Amino acid sequence: MAIAVKSFPKDQPVNYDTFRQQIQTGDILLCSGSAWFSKMIQSATESIWSHVGFVMRLDTIDRIMVLESVEPLGVRTVPLSKYLSDYDSQGNPYPGGLILARHQDFQTKAKAAALTRFGQFAVDLFGYPYDTDEIAKIAARIMASHFPFSAKDKKALEPDREYICSEYAYECYKSIGIEIDYDPRGFVAPADFARSTEVSQVAVLKGKN
Repeated sequence: MAIAVKSFPKDQPVNYDTFRQQIQTGDILLCSGSAWFSKMIQSATESIWSHVGFVMRLDTIDRIMVLESVEPLGVRTVPLSKYLSDYDSQGNPYPGGLILARHQDFQTKAKAAALTRFGQFAVDLFGYPYDTDEIAKIAARIMASHFPFSAKDKKALEPDREYICSEYAYECYKSIGIEIDYDPRGFVAPADFARSTEVSQVAVLKGKN
C-alpha cells in the first residue's frame, strides 16, 4: 500500500523506546525535512519527502543504524536514535517529519546469504560522495519532460558514481532483487519509495526535545 507523497501522515507518533524492538533490518526511513536543502529536493521532486535511508539492526551491540547518503558527507551510517534526539550534534532532533516504512518483499528476499550480500553491498559504498549536482539534474529532467532536450543535453543528465539518498537506497535494495520504480522522467527520488505499492507505513516517529 503506497504512502502519500503530497501530505504527511496524521497518525500519532509511536513511543520509540517501546517500539524499537519491532523495527526490522531493511525498514525504510522517509523524511520530510524543513531545512533549505530539503526544500530544494521537495521542490525538484514535487513531493513532501526530501530524504530516504534504511535501517540495519545490530543486535549484538544493541544499535539500530540508519544507512544513508547525506549532503555534504556522502554515504554513511548513524544510529536511528540520533535522528530523534541529536541530529545536529547539538541536542536537537531532525528538523522535520519522520516515518518508518517496510517493503513487503524484503523479509522473503533477504534470507541468510542475500542479507549478507545486502549488508556488504551497502557498507562497501560507505565514503562515496553525495551527488549534489544530481538535484539540479533532477530539476532538468522534470523540465525535459515538458521541453525537448538534445541528445547531448540528455547525455549530461545520465547518473554517475556519486549518490543522492534515493540512488543509494535504490542500489542497495536492487542488490537483493528489489527494484523501486523510477520516475518516468529518468530519476529515482524519496517520493518513489513512498509511491511504491509494495511499501507501507510502519510508524510515525517523533523527535525527543
